[in-house]
Amino acid sequence: MRKRRTKIIATLGPATDDIQVLKELILAGADLLRVNFSHGDFAHHQKRVQQIRACAEELQREVAIIGDLQGPKIRIANFKNGKITLNNGDTFTLDAELADNNGDQTQVGIDYKQLPQDVKPNDILLLNDGLIELEVTDVVKQKIHCRVRSGGELSNHKGINRLGGGLSAKALTEKDLEDIRYAVQLGVDYLAVSFPRNAEDIHEARRLVQAAGGNMNIIAKIERTEAVAAIDDIIKASDAVMVARGDLGVEIGFAQVTGVQKHIIQRARSLDKAVITATQMMESMIHNAIPTRAEVSDVANAVLDGTDAVMLSAETAVGEHPAKVVASMADICLGAEKNSITQISNHRIEVTFRSVDEAIAMATMYTANHLNTVKAIISLTESGATPLWMSRIRSGIPIYALSRNVATLRKMLLFRGVYPVPFDPTLIDRREVNQLAIDKIKALGFVTKDDLVIITKGNSMGEMGGTNAMKIVRVE
Repeated sequence: MRKRRTKIIATLGPATDDIQVLKELILAGADLLRVNFSHGDFAHHQKRVQQIRACAEELQREVAIIGDLQGPKIRIANFKNGKITLNNGDTFTLDAELADNNGDQTQVGIDYKQLPQDVKPNDILLLNDGLIELEVTDVVKQKIHCRVRSGGELSNHKGINRLGGGLSAKALTEKDLEDIRYAVQLGVDYLAVSFPRNAEDIHEARRLVQAAGGNMNIIAKIERTEAVAAIDDIIKASDAVMVARGDLGVEIGFAQVTGVQKHIIQRARSLDKAVITATQMMESMIHNAIPTRAEVSDVANAVLDGTDAVMLSAETAVGEHPAKVVASMADICLGAEKNSITQISNHRIEVTFRSVDEAIAMATMYTANHLNTVKAIISLTESGATPLWMSRIRSGIPIYALSRNVATLRKMLLFRGVYPVPFDPTLIDRREVNQLAIDKIKALGFVTKDDLVIITKGNSMGEMGGTNAMKIVRVE
């Protein structure tokens, strides 16, 4: 059976708190599960992480966990009556000094008190994911006076974005600093940083993780205009990037999102980092049992562009069909991966390799793609670096990454076309490693007698960065 190369991330929420639903989600094809720190407390997140680990062990499946930081949520405060309706042409004020629950038809408070210093007349402020559009007419001390350009219903705690970006809010809030410590205690595999402006925000997050005694991988969520401008530096600072199309679309304009998405995927792959495409991919399936044709095309195009993973948010967190939406997304990915464009690559053809293990990875993929009889690649790895390099090359050949390190196995769950397998070569006579590695893959049903496979490994088992050998072997 053909294996799906593109990975699926599912977000946990009330809809998945039932242990049976969580099992169904994993069995349907969720490779990574996202715990959203924007909702709930430490005890709540701890329970979910424990459930994930228990389900994965029972199902004998490796599942990676992403802890997603809330970041600087710039929101309005509350209305006296819960909500209002704004009409085009109305005047409306965002008042940083207004009491939290005193919003009415003419004004509302804001939680980000610096906002009046960040905006000026003629700026466009977008509320509720861009559904409400306000033009700034004047800023007087802590009051931002606006005219409604596009009205509608506005309720408590809706988000605020500035068209074109430029808000000075730091990426990491006091809540995020506390949640980073929680994430280390929980043992998550990836930490997603929301609203980074530049590479330094990612470096700061990594320093805070290390100071808390952690070493998890960092995902940069690209949500700000400034982040798009600094994309190469942010990618280099991160272990993976996420095209978070919600807030990003509001800031740069929805018409620009598709082009920016393609650019970010291309840059991430070129810089040898993993990339995730997220937000409203299967939104209609929150309630519906099947996706729209537009959603099918959206997911498929991300796959054709080379994304490592596609992500579900509300579809699984609060949706009516969590497992079904994962299964539907898996089918779409498999369908898109039949296209020959997903198996042809010119990546790094004219680039000088930086290390021996990178050279081995590139030579392996070139050989595999040009020797049509190769059925699988088996990569013995400590850190996961060699399989990551391999996964940057478009190919239809599965990469089985064998490692003794649980953290490495979970990290590699994000890599496109890479299938982690537990295997400890340090416990084996080095003369038998190749055969026992093949036996392991054969026992799992991934290869059969007379299949041609390529094995990569290092002379010194158990050392990171030591891959220096490639061998073509016939399965006995």
